[in-house]
Amino acid sequence: MYKTVNNSRVLQQYNQDSCIPLKEACRLGEIEFEALKRFSYPGYPMPNQMLPGVNSIGYWDALTEQKWGLDWHRNEGLELTFLETGSLFFSIGGQRSAVLRANDLTITRPWQLHKVGNPNVGIGRLYWLILDVNVRNSHQLWKWPDWIILSKKDVEDLTTVLRQNEQLVWHTNKKIQSCFREIGLIVKDSENEAKIYESQLIILINELLLNLLYAFRKEDALLDRKLTEGMRSAELFLSKLPSLLDRNWTLQSMAEQCSLGTTYFVHCCKKITNMTPMQYLNYHRLELAAEILTRHPEMSIADIAYDSGFTSSQYFATVFKKRYRTSPKSFRDTLF
Repeated sequence: MYKTVNNSRVLQQYNQDSCIPLKEACRLGEIEFEALKRFSYPGYPMPNQMLPGVNSIGYWDALTEQKWGLDWHRNEGLELTFLETGSLFFSIGGQRSAVLRANDLTITRPWQLHKVGNPNVGIGRLYWLILDVNVRNSHQLWKWPDWIILSKKDVEDLTTVLRQNEQLVWHTNKKIQSCFREIGLIVKDSENEAKIYESQLIILINELLLNLLYAFRKEDALLDRKLTEGMRSAELFLSKLPSLLDRNWTLQSMAEQCSLGTTYFVHCCKKITNMTPMQYLNYHRLELAAEILTRHPEMSIADIAYDSGFTSSQYFATVFKKRYRTSPKSFRDTLF
């Protein structure tokens, strides 16, 4: 399935976290949870026209150690996550992780794979806002909801920092902390009457974003333009391609996933991997096939080909022989 983002068709592999373990903890009364939501996020559904772009906003309060965590996922939007009390292990794809402490903030973008807990969530009170800015890849231009009323210059500056700085943890000031607490109180009061509280939430979210901008300016946040280049979007996609080998990829669908033109995507792929996209895809499919051949002598060659992402066992045999200088069957026969 595809979705149009910034006039590009993007394959929907950015599925929002359904938070099934969190939902179960709420059902069992193990955690206090209040949220307004869209899609499959947990919480009370917002009216269709309320706060367009806000996909989830709320908090949880865990008073005991939990038996669950939120596994690797991405969100359909920019996520601001604030820990008021306790501590929480937080990881972002690319081997970056940290323990959030009281009054820490972490920011994740739609292309950033992340998880919460190690593996479980500890005691603590956590607030979040997931706001869709109409991007799925790092090089795309952000489009904020119309109800964001910061000045044009402030919006530009805030966007620049959020695009060109990916510091994992920020320590918040009292104004930012107060915004999250007020948002939590309103969300708790708004169940069944969410529309009534829309104006208050608009004011608080704008105030939160403005205070974040002031904090970034005060700390003189370091910027890196490379974080917003098309090359990085290609690199992020290629880094997760080995886990998506079963998909029916074409050159065009891979380029569309990065929101890049096919010619430029090929250029990026060659720069990053020294291979064309299809060569890189087949390289990892063959790596997987060799592993299956090694571990599963009972499987047929055709099944191994299909499990590795190839749609033709004949083509699989051809490219396998070119890579390993022997047929799949002979390769396995030398092992057993």
